[in-house]
Amino acid sequence: MPSTVLGGNIDDDCPEGQILEIPNLKIYTSAELKCATRNFRPECVLGEGRFGRVYKGWVDGNTLNPSKNTTGMVIAVKKLNRESITRMEWQSEINFLGRISHPNVVKLLGYCMEDNELILVHEFMAKGSLDNHLFRRGAVHEALPWSRRLKILIDATCGLAFLHSAGKQIIYRNLRPSKILLDSI
Repeated sequence: MPSTVLGGNIDDDCPEGQILEIPNLKIYTSAELKCATRNFRPECVLGEGRFGRVYKGWVDGNTLNPSKNTTGMVIAVKKLNRESITRMEWQSEINFLGRISHPNVVKLLGYCMEDNELILVHEFMAKGSLDNHLFRRGAVHEALPWSRRLKILIDATCGLAFLHSAGKQIIYRNLRPSKILLDSI
């Protein structure tokens, strides 16, 4: 089922500068994420935007600890530019995304706040962005039939509706095909 990466400005009730204890989130060290992404190698880059780079990484599917080689569960490691987000905005996003679960919202698995780095670890969406499939960018992206496009639109709308109805109000200003990530087509 398609999933969407959705984030935005989150008004959270947690005290300033504090990440709430969220039992299902793993707190990574910089060393662990360097190991998972092969030292943030350029060939592991999945994408780049004004907020930072997203790297492909590998972890053990049971423990979420980095795997020694490119085996195990694939993850997306988003290394944020320090200028793109404040520490409070980042902490607020962790506090919100770490507590929600919906089949159409990409799951936050963990984070790292070490060595002046702000890093988010998400589940990996193997089929890439809707944008790539609509405009057939890259050799591996197949054209989507209209019935599939409609299903993806409905799923993305369900994810957005879930975020809008969650306890905290989400203001999402940047929904577009490149922000809708697919785990299957």
